[in-house]
Amino acid sequence: MEKAGVLAQVDKGLMLPLMEAFYTIQGEGFHKGTAAYFIRVGGCDVGCHWCDVKESWNADLHPPTAVDTIVRDAAAASDTIVVTGGEPLMWDMAPLTSRLKSRGMKIHIETSGAYPLTGTWDWICLSPKKNKAPVGDIHQRAHELKVIVYNRHDLKFAEEHAELTSPDCLLYLQPEWSVRERVTPLIVEYVMANPRWRVSLQTHKYLNIP
Repeated sequence: MEKAGVLAQVDKGLMLPLMEAFYTIQGEGFHKGTAAYFIRVGGCDVGCHWCDVKESWNADLHPPTAVDTIVRDAAAASDTIVVTGGEPLMWDMAPLTSRLKSRGMKIHIETSGAYPLTGTWDWICLSPKKNKAPVGDIHQRAHELKVIVYNRHDLKFAEEHAELTSPDCLLYLQPEWSVRERVTPLIVEYVMANPRWRVSLQTHKYLNIP
Protein backbone atom coordinates (compact mmCIF):
# COMPACT_ATOMS: atom_id res chain seq x y z
CA MET A 1 0.00 0.00 0.00
CA GLU A 2 1.37 3.44 -0.92
CA LYS A 3 2.24 5.88 1.88
CA ALA A 4 -0.83 8.10 1.38
CA GLY A 5 -3.07 5.07 1.61
CA VAL A 6 -1.38 3.87 4.78
CA LEU A 7 -1.74 7.28 6.41
CA ALA A 8 -5.43 7.36 5.49
CA GLN A 9 -5.90 3.94 7.10
CA VAL A 10 -4.09 5.14 10.24
CA ASP A 11 -6.26 8.26 10.39
CA LYS A 12 -9.36 6.04 10.32
CA GLY A 13 -7.98 3.70 12.99
CA LEU A 14 -7.88 0.80 10.54
CA MET A 15 -4.13 0.62 10.97
CA LEU A 16 -2.21 1.48 14.15
CA PRO A 17 1.49 2.13 14.84
CA LEU A 18 2.07 -1.08 16.74
CA MET A 19 5.14 -0.98 18.96
CA GLU A 20 4.73 -4.44 20.47
CA ALA A 21 2.15 -7.00 21.56
CA PHE A 22 2.70 -9.73 24.12
CA TYR A 23 0.98 -12.10 26.53
CA THR A 24 1.96 -11.59 30.17
CA ILE A 25 0.73 -10.91 33.69
CA GLN A 26 -0.83 -7.54 34.45
CA GLY A 27 1.52 -5.93 36.94
CA GLU A 28 -0.36 -2.85 38.11
CA GLY A 29 -3.62 -1.62 39.57
CA PHE A 30 -6.84 -3.54 40.18
CA HIS A 31 -6.12 -6.41 37.77
CA LYS A 32 -2.56 -7.10 38.89
CA GLY A 33 -1.65 -10.77 38.90
CA THR A 34 -4.04 -11.69 36.09
CA ALA A 35 -3.07 -12.86 32.60
CA ALA A 36 -3.67 -10.50 29.69
CA TYR A 37 -2.53 -9.75 26.16
CA PHE A 38 -0.99 -6.30 25.87
CA ILE A 39 -1.21 -4.19 22.74
CA ARG A 40 1.27 -1.29 22.98
CA VAL A 41 0.51 1.44 20.49
CA GLY A 42 3.25 3.88 19.49
CA GLY A 43 2.92 7.63 19.71
CA CYS A 44 2.85 9.94 22.73
CA ASP A 45 3.36 13.68 23.18
CA VAL A 46 2.64 13.86 26.92
CA GLY A 47 6.37 13.74 27.63
CA CYS A 48 6.80 12.47 31.20
CA HIS A 49 10.50 12.79 32.05
CA TRP A 50 10.42 9.52 34.03
CA CYS A 51 8.60 7.49 31.36
CA ASP A 52 10.01 3.95 31.12
CA VAL A 53 8.86 3.42 27.52
CA LYS A 54 10.19 6.54 25.82
CA GLU A 55 10.86 4.43 22.76
CA SER A 56 7.09 4.48 22.25
CA TRP A 57 6.90 8.26 21.83
CA ASN A 58 7.75 8.53 18.14
CA ALA A 59 4.96 6.81 16.23
CA ASP A 60 7.01 6.91 13.03
CA LEU A 61 9.36 4.30 14.50
CA HIS A 62 6.57 1.73 14.73
CA PRO A 63 5.08 0.13 11.63
CA PRO A 64 1.44 0.80 10.82
CA THR A 65 -0.23 -2.57 11.34
CA ALA A 66 -3.69 -3.57 10.18
CA VAL A 67 -6.20 -3.74 13.02
CA ASP A 68 -7.43 -7.08 11.67
CA THR A 69 -3.93 -8.50 12.09
CA ILE A 70 -3.66 -7.13 15.64
CA VAL A 71 -7.03 -8.63 16.55
CA ARG A 72 -6.19 -12.01 14.99
CA ASP A 73 -3.02 -12.29 17.04
CA ALA A 74 -4.73 -11.09 20.21
CA ALA A 75 -7.58 -13.59 19.88
CA ALA A 76 -5.10 -16.43 19.65
CA ALA A 77 -3.50 -15.45 22.94
CA SER A 78 -6.11 -14.37 25.49
CA ASP A 79 -9.67 -13.21 26.07
CA THR A 80 -8.49 -10.19 28.09
CA ILE A 81 -6.79 -7.40 26.17
CA VAL A 82 -4.98 -4.35 27.57
CA VAL A 83 -4.40 -1.48 25.15
CA THR A 84 -1.60 0.80 26.28
CA GLY A 85 1.15 2.98 24.88
CA GLY A 86 2.48 5.48 24.33
CA GLU A 87 -0.84 7.24 24.44
CA PRO A 88 -3.34 5.03 22.59
CA LEU A 89 -6.03 7.70 22.41
CA MET A 90 -3.94 9.64 19.91
CA TRP A 91 -5.58 7.22 17.48
CA ASP A 92 -9.19 6.25 16.83
CA MET A 93 -9.73 3.14 18.93
CA ALA A 94 -13.24 2.37 17.62
CA PRO A 95 -12.21 -0.04 14.83
CA LEU A 96 -9.90 -1.99 17.14
CA THR A 97 -12.35 -2.31 20.01
CA SER A 98 -15.33 -3.15 17.78
CA ARG A 99 -13.41 -6.04 16.24
CA LEU A 100 -12.18 -7.27 19.61
CA LYS A 101 -15.72 -7.03 21.00
CA SER A 102 -17.07 -9.03 18.07
CA ARG A 103 -14.89 -11.88 19.31
CA GLY A 104 -16.24 -11.61 22.85
CA MET A 105 -13.09 -10.19 24.38
CA LYS A 106 -12.75 -8.08 27.53
CA ILE A 107 -10.92 -4.87 26.67
CA HIS A 108 -9.01 -2.59 29.04
CA ILE A 109 -7.23 0.67 28.29
CA GLU A 110 -4.45 2.48 30.12
CA THR A 111 -4.45 6.17 29.19
CA SER A 112 -3.45 9.62 30.36
CA GLY A 113 -6.78 10.89 29.04
CA ALA A 114 -4.98 13.64 27.13
CA TYR A 115 -7.07 12.91 24.02
CA PRO A 116 -10.81 12.30 23.63
CA LEU A 117 -11.96 8.81 24.52
CA THR A 118 -12.79 6.62 21.54
CA GLY A 119 -13.69 2.94 21.45
CA THR A 120 -15.73 0.69 23.71
CA TRP A 121 -14.07 -0.45 26.94
CA ASP A 122 -14.78 -2.84 29.78
CA TRP A 123 -12.20 -1.17 32.02
CA ILE A 124 -10.67 2.29 31.84
CA CYS A 125 -7.53 3.02 33.83
CA LEU A 126 -6.95 6.77 33.86
CA SER A 127 -3.42 7.83 34.75
CA PRO A 128 -3.35 11.62 34.44
CA LYS A 129 -0.11 13.48 33.86
CA LYS A 130 0.88 17.04 34.73
CA ASN A 131 2.22 17.89 31.26
CA LYS A 132 -1.10 17.42 29.47
CA ALA A 133 -4.38 17.31 31.35
CA PRO A 134 -7.19 14.83 30.66
CA VAL A 135 -9.99 16.05 28.40
CA GLY A 136 -13.71 15.37 28.18
CA ASP A 137 -15.61 13.26 30.70
CA ILE A 138 -13.01 10.53 31.15
CA HIS A 139 -12.75 11.13 34.90
CA GLN A 140 -16.40 10.16 35.28
CA ARG A 141 -16.02 7.15 33.01
CA ALA A 142 -12.82 5.80 34.58
CA HIS A 143 -13.04 2.62 36.62
CA GLU A 144 -9.59 3.18 38.07
CA LEU A 145 -7.50 6.28 38.76
CA LYS A 146 -3.78 5.53 38.97
CA VAL A 147 -1.44 8.37 39.84
CA ILE A 148 2.31 7.92 39.56
CA VAL A 149 4.09 9.44 42.55
CA TYR A 150 7.51 10.96 41.94
CA ASN A 151 7.43 13.52 44.75
CA ARG A 152 5.20 14.74 47.57
CA HIS A 153 3.38 17.25 45.37
CA ASP A 154 1.99 14.34 43.33
CA LEU A 155 -0.23 13.46 46.30
CA LYS A 156 -1.96 16.84 45.98
CA PHE A 157 -2.20 16.29 42.22
CA ALA A 158 -3.79 12.89 42.90
CA GLU A 159 -6.44 14.36 45.17
CA GLU A 160 -7.31 17.04 42.62
CA HIS A 161 -8.05 14.35 40.04
CA ALA A 162 -9.81 12.05 42.51
CA GLU A 163 -12.33 14.83 43.14
CA LEU A 164 -13.35 14.62 39.48
CA THR A 165 -13.98 10.86 39.41
CA SER A 166 -17.17 8.95 40.13
CA PRO A 167 -17.78 7.53 43.64
CA ASP A 168 -17.16 4.01 42.31
CA CYS A 169 -13.75 4.77 40.82
CA LEU A 170 -10.90 2.91 42.51
CA LEU A 171 -7.99 5.12 43.55
CA TYR A 172 -4.34 4.02 43.32
CA LEU A 173 -1.01 5.62 44.14
CA GLN A 174 1.99 4.03 42.45
CA PRO A 175 5.64 4.83 43.13
CA GLU A 176 7.65 5.88 40.11
CA TRP A 177 10.09 3.01 39.67
CA SER A 178 13.34 4.97 39.66
CA VAL A 179 12.55 6.61 43.02
CA ARG A 180 10.53 3.80 44.60
CA GLU A 181 12.77 3.49 47.65
CA ARG A 182 12.26 7.16 48.43
CA VAL A 183 8.54 7.53 47.71
CA THR A 184 7.10 4.15 48.74
CA PRO A 185 7.22 4.99 52.49
CA LEU A 186 5.51 8.30 51.68
CA ILE A 187 2.74 6.48 49.81
CA VAL A 188 2.29 3.88 52.57
CA GLU A 189 1.94 6.63 55.17
CA TYR A 190 -0.53 8.51 52.97
CA VAL A 191 -2.73 5.50 52.25
CA MET A 192 -2.86 4.59 55.94
CA ALA A 193 -4.03 8.12 56.69
CA ASN A 194 -6.38 8.20 53.66
CA PRO A 195 -7.69 4.62 53.28
CA ARG A 196 -9.88 5.31 50.25
CA TRP A 197 -6.59 5.14 48.33
CA ARG A 198 -4.75 1.90 47.55
CA VAL A 199 -1.11 1.16 46.80
CA SER A 200 -0.21 -0.03 43.31
CA LEU A 201 3.20 -1.53 42.62
CA GLN A 202 4.81 -2.46 39.31
CA THR A 203 4.83 -6.12 40.30
CA HIS A 204 5.82 -7.24 36.79
CA LYS A 205 9.19 -5.58 37.34
CA TYR A 206 9.68 -7.51 40.57
CA LEU A 207 8.72 -10.67 38.66
CA ASN A 208 11.13 -9.74 35.87
CA ILE A 209 8.51 -10.13 33.14
CA PRO A 210 7.30 -7.69 30.43
